[in-house]
Amino acid sequence: MAFVEPVILQGRGLLLEPLALSHEAGLVAAAADGELWKIRVTSVPEPQDTRAYIETALKMREEGSRFAFAVIDEATGRVLGSTSYHDILPAVRRVEIGYTWYAKSVQRTHVNTTAKLLMMGHAFDQLACHVVGWRTDNYNFASQRAIERLGAKKDGLIRGHALRRDGTIRDTVMYSMRAGEWPEARAQLLYLLEQHARTG
Repeated sequence: MAFVEPVILQGRGLLLEPLALSHEAGLVAAAADGELWKIRVTSVPEPQDTRAYIETALKMREEGSRFAFAVIDEATGRVLGSTSYHDILPAVRRVEIGYTWYAKSVQRTHVNTTAKLLMMGHAFDQLACHVVGWRTDNYNFASQRAIERLGAKKDGLIRGHALRRDGTIRDTVMYSMRAGEWPEARAQLLYLLEQHARTG
């Protein structure tokens, strides 16, 4: 039995469904909203590479190293982007959350906070994870701010860690949250979402 079993996560108008080939057209449209593949510090697929992107995610699911979701607007059925559990380590009950990207029109909305709240809740409350981690490019400052808003703690920097899409070598900033930190982080995220609902 896989550590992360197929599941649909639902809340605040979002559905996180296991990523499938049926989401291809929706992902192409989401990535085109802002031409996200042109951003140097992300891994968003170019339109012609989207099917291969999904196939790679499905292969990694079979191997047990990654479980990808399509992020969907529940009211319209529109695919807004994708996010994943990855670097899944059942022996130490640890997952990381990443491979996250959203259509430009829903960035800086409640979407990322809601999706992360659903995934963190599932990881800590259903999978009984001890630690949830994140990693990002040292030059992806927007991603670093988003991770820090979740309540994650910066663990440090891995230098010369991975290739960017343009062939340059990146340093990777690592973050994590322990299970004991989750209740306070959850309360803060719920507060932020309520504030957004009042002012949004």
